[in-house]
Amino acid sequence: MEPIVSNGSVFIGILTFLLVGLLVSMFKILREYERGVIFLLGRFYQVKGPGLIIVIPIVQQMVRVDLRTVVMDVPTQDVISRDNVSVRVNAVIYFRVIDAQKAIINVEDFLQATSQLAQTTLRSVLGQHELDEMLANREMLNTDIQAILDTRTDGWGIKVSNVEIKHVDLNETMIRAIARQAEAERTRRAKVIHASGEMEASAKLVEAAEKLSSEPNAILLRYLQTLTEIAGEKNSTILFPLPMDLLKGVLGKQDKKP
Repeated sequence: MEPIVSNGSVFIGILTFLLVGLLVSMFKILREYERGVIFLLGRFYQVKGPGLIIVIPIVQQMVRVDLRTVVMDVPTQDVISRDNVSVRVNAVIYFRVIDAQKAIINVEDFLQATSQLAQTTLRSVLGQHELDEMLANREMLNTDIQAILDTRTDGWGIKVSNVEIKHVDLNETMIRAIARQAEAERTRRAKVIHASGEMEASAKLVEAAEKLSSEPNAILLRYLQTLTEIAGEKNSTILFPLPMDLLKGVLGKQDKKP
């Protein structure tokens, strides 16, 4: 009889241990940023959390979902722009789960699905723009990509909050071509500015000539001023003929005075 009692005690101990293990496994703790999607016999039951929740073993299963913002690098993509320039572009996207039920039920792996969708969307959107727009209007492109991703991932319970294009890499040939284009543009602007300055200067010279021609004394003073400037710059003696026409004009005006 003693072996039977001993075996019964062992059985009761094992059963007690299993019951305690089941009771302990029923209790789950979810952090503030976590939610638990509960399935009852394979069917969706409800979303629980955060805090202490109860999951009945065997009958219920739980899948944890992280609601924090995910920062995901989009691998470098080969893109051909609308003006047939080949570039390599990479980006980073910021998104988070806002509906845990959709993120688990509507898509197999929402992280992988979002990554693949971001890659194809990046190539599609950038391929519709020229190279100059990629380099100069990144904010507009970021907004367009973010809007498309946010719309397409809405059925997965995901909110795409931001998209940033990190690098647009060009080959050496294209970099040299852009450098030549920039140099030509700077040369063109310099010539335009120089021509504009010449035009303004010529207009002022014509105005000054008309003013001086009406006043012979002003011409004489300008002539003497020029001689003074030249004399100050040179250490040698310079002889200049004095135009008699200027003197005649000045003397003629003096003779007419009473």
